[in-house]
Amino acid sequence: MSDPLTKALIVDFESIPGTPCPCGTARRAFADVADFPATIHQTEISTEAQTHYHRKLTETYYILECDEDAKIELDGEQIPIHSGMCILIPPGVRHRAIGQMKILNIVIPKFDPNDEFIDEA
Repeated sequence: MSDPLTKALIVDFESIPGTPCPCGTARRAFADVADFPATIHQTEISTEAQTHYHRKLTETYYILECDEDAKIELDGEQIPIHSGMCILIPPGVRHRAIGQMKILNIVIPKFDPNDEFIDEA
């Protein structure tokens, strides 16, 4: 059993290696902190982002920056977005970002790569 979280933690996303994901490249923080119930991702979304969903994970996208014509697709509906918006994506919602953007993604519970399902084209 791990020690309980008793002090503040600081992470520099620039020091975290990027990991390929259906959206582009994610830098995932706090995955190794047992007593923290989430992971926080800084994700660079590419124009090739794939529609995907999760069965257990809830994602919250906070848009840091994006193309002028960027959109989020949620269960087939495309919604225009801009920096400063926040999108809550519950389990089962098929989603993808359209256009280049950088987001902060709060994933609850902690990100699990086995709970990422890509729709076939």
